[in-house]
Amino acid sequence: MLTLNHKKLDIYKKSIELVSEIYLLTAEFPGHEQYGLTSQLRRAAVSIPSNIAEGSSRRSYKERMRFFQISRSSLVELDTQIELSLKLKYINLKELKKCDRLANDIFAMFSGLIK
Repeated sequence: MLTLNHKKLDIYKKSIELVSEIYLLTAEFPGHEQYGLTSQLRRAAVSIPSNIAEGSSRRSYKERMRFFQISRSSLVELDTQIELSLKLKYINLKELKKCDRLANDIFAMFSGLIK
């Protein structure tokens, strides 16, 4: 793997941790959701650190912010999908806690990063 600066960012590290948690959660989802909610959750989660990484490699401030905003939007999308998962009883409140804490931390970091 490459040794790049974005890997030192706390927001990147937390987003990687969130992706891992989402994969663990969705591993227990019903099989009929494999190409539905499971896939949507995983893609939204993976999009967060991916856009942080891509944005960090951009030279202009405007381009970096655009990718960080896309990443934050993916986080909001993920939050909606987690809420649906809870409503459908694919996860419970206990399982949700760690993801919720990470998502809130990441959102707060984005608020500081995107001004």
